[in-house]
Amino acid sequence: MLRIQRSPVSCRRRESGCARSGRHGRLRRVSTVADILPALSLRICAGPLELRGIGDDDLAALCDLASRGIHPPESMPFYFPWTDAPPGQLALNTAQYHWRVRASFGTESWTLPLGVWHEGVLVGSQALETQNFLVTRTAETGSWLGREFQGRGIGTAMRRAICAFAFDHLDAAEITSGAFADNPASLAVSRKAGYRRNGTARVQRRAGELAVLHRLVLRREDLVRGDPIAVTGLAAFRRSIGLASE
Repeated sequence: MLRIQRSPVSCRRRESGCARSGRHGRLRRVSTVADILPALSLRICAGPLELRGIGDDDLAALCDLASRGIHPPESMPFYFPWTDAPPGQLALNTAQYHWRVRASFGTESWTLPLGVWHEGVLVGSQALETQNFLVTRTAETGSWLGREFQGRGIGTAMRRAICAFAFDHLDAAEITSGAFADNPASLAVSRKAGYRRNGTARVQRRAGELAVLHRLVLRREDLVRGDPIAVTGLAAFRRSIGLASE
């Protein structure tokens, strides 16, 4: 009878959480998921605001916030109408989006979705998205706030913070955004941050619905800054997108 030799328990425990690296196969310890995906440990603080990577524990709270409502049902501020879903489905859609973003993160194309906390309360999300950033040095901002936190200046503050981060710490040359003509709140946030109009486009928003999209662009010298930002987790994040450490 063939006898199967089992690994000693102590050996299995010792190699748990380790990965082999280098030509000699040395073990390199991987402590957390954030060590693999440094975006999860990125943190930007600006006055009462904190923008940070969204782990699964925070993701559940973010899904609950989205389910409580972002905009009136008759309006649609997003290019892709992802909020047109029943509450239960909206939470799943939100989680799946964040998991897809993690799975597709790479130097040629990446999205950085950060949770936004105001005075310790989760209020929404601020994202930075780009392709071929090492060549173009251009990224696009996108964001949302729970309805109960809108109209308090938080949207402007978090946009200024992410733009300052992109210019000062990621070496961005310009940042783009866009908002529909019937979304004056978003257009006002962009204007307060210093964006300039950069043309319009006629697009389909919901199925069969025409909408006019205002394209916007922000350059470093035009940024209207808010509270100074403090960043942690920067070096690892820069390496993860192909930039040298500062």
